[in-house]
Amino acid sequence: MITDYDQLLDYLYNLGFGIKPGLERIEEAMRKLGNPQDRIKTVHITGTNGKGSVCAMLSSILKAAGYRAGMFTSPHLVDVRERFQINGMKITEENFVRVANKVMETGVSLTFFEFTTAMAFLYFNEQKVDYAIIEVGMGGRYDATNIIKKPAATAITSLSLDHQDYLGSLEDIALE
Repeated sequence: MITDYDQLLDYLYNLGFGIKPGLERIEEAMRKLGNPQDRIKTVHITGTNGKGSVCAMLSSILKAAGYRAGMFTSPHLVDVRERFQINGMKITEENFVRVANKVMETGVSLTFFEFTTAMAFLYFNEQKVDYAIIEVGMGGRYDATNIIKKPAATAITSLSLDHQDYLGSLEDIALE
């Protein structure tokens, strides 16, 4: 268990930012956490450009309509806690540490993105959001966010060839 926020950041950043295809690790971690992603309504946003803007606009619309909207985006600009917001408010350091420790307790070896994805679903479920707006990472069928089985809605922004080294041609990217 890590109780210091800065030590936790060191732990997370040492997980590495590489890509490991497959959903097995994230599925195992989520199963050990009780599959919180299955207990919240999600809006899944994918595409090459504009995902973050669509997430932010949708979060703002839902908040204005009186909903409690969680939003998970990446990357962050200044503070990793930017990735986890509810109605525009970042997760507190205390909640960040607490939720991260729960993910660590699963004992599953996760990449940075898988780890933070697990944190987002757990946090949003605990905070009883009405909707969790989830932005994919790199995309593709092996993106950790694809543990969402029945999203309330999905959106695909414009597509381009940014990740063709991993996902293939534009047709392949669209299929992914």
